[in-house]
Amino acid sequence: MKLISLVIPCYNEESGVGLLYKTVLEALRPLEGKAQLEFRFVDDGSHDSTLDAIKALRVMDERVHYCSFSRNFGKEAAMLAGMESAKGDYVVVMDADLQEPPDLIPKMFDMLEEGGCDCVATCRKSRSRKGLFRNSGARLFYWLMSRMTEIELQEGARDFRMMNRAYLQSVLALKESNRFSKGIFAWVGHRVKWLTFDYEERQSGETKWSFGKLCRYALEGITSFSTVPLTASFGLGVATCLFAAVMCIKTIIKTLFFHEPVPGYTTIFVCLTFFSGLQFIMLGVMGLYISKIYKEVKRRPPYVIQEEN
Repeated sequence: MKLISLVIPCYNEESGVGLLYKTVLEALRPLEGKAQLEFRFVDDGSHDSTLDAIKALRVMDERVHYCSFSRNFGKEAAMLAGMESAKGDYVVVMDADLQEPPDLIPKMFDMLEEGGCDCVATCRKSRSRKGLFRNSGARLFYWLMSRMTEIELQEGARDFRMMNRAYLQSVLALKESNRFSKGIFAWVGHRVKWLTFDYEERQSGETKWSFGKLCRYALEGITSFSTVPLTASFGLGVATCLFAAVMCIKTIIKTLFFHEPVPGYTTIFVCLTFFSGLQFIMLGVMGLYISKIYKEVKRRPPYVIQEEN
């Protein structure tokens, strides 16, 4: 029988781990006799008793495996650790909040067994009715990614997916420190089929993603897979230089030939402020890319494991 590894990043999910375990087992009953199962929990430096809850599951079920980080390294690092440790023929990545229905896993399994794809991925066909700014920001992010990068990022794409070993090895072959998994999943290519599902409210705990964190995550994705901001900075610099040259020539002509007075200090102050701000913006864009180079050349590990079974 095929072995399915469930990679589950956890951060302060003490109240949801047990519910997730029971829900997954119930959802995977159709696979009995066709596939075996293992859980790969990754405790991302939780401050509550998440690790204790996972250890309690391990006592009851030897299919439960876990590792715990020495501190919070982020979801990307937790996903990487789980995928690296997974032993399954098929590997599933899913969140611990049950917003992604485990009922889809048997269907994913059947689609992979048919042999027509290397990965079955999911995307939401509906969003939460809470948070207009968050939903609008998500749509803007996918719109920018589709126009600023060479990868095809499905709108509403989730990390929840099942992949075979070939697809997984392609993902793990990318050793970059600045990881943006949605982009990596799209970049490696292979044959991917999509499933859609409706938005579900979190079953327990609280979301760890604030609007600010989502904005930083989006910025990480854009700068990881696109150099358009650098090109745009250059183009903006050329445009402003041309604008300044035109204004200078216009002022000279008006003064010499039409004897009009030169504008006063207000105009000069506004122009200086505008161009100074523009310079800072372009320096900031370059700084984002330089900071990525800085992180990459240090070659620090993406995570540190404090405890594992």
